[in-house]
Amino acid sequence: MKTVLTIAGSDCSGGAGVQADLKTMAAHGVFGMSVIVSVVAENTARVIDIQDITPKMI
Repeated sequence: MKTVLTIAGSDCSGGAGVQADLKTMAAHGVFGMSVIVSVVAENTARVIDIQDITPKMI
């Protein structure tokens, strides 16, 4: 099976970022791997905060 790596932020709604990338990869029959570089706190109305992951953690 082919593998694909995405380097992206995490979107807790699942509609964008690494979550959407992994869904797209699965739809194309490839094994998705990810590096998460930021996380978002949001609700249905707005983005509350964005936190980048430090390079040391990555």
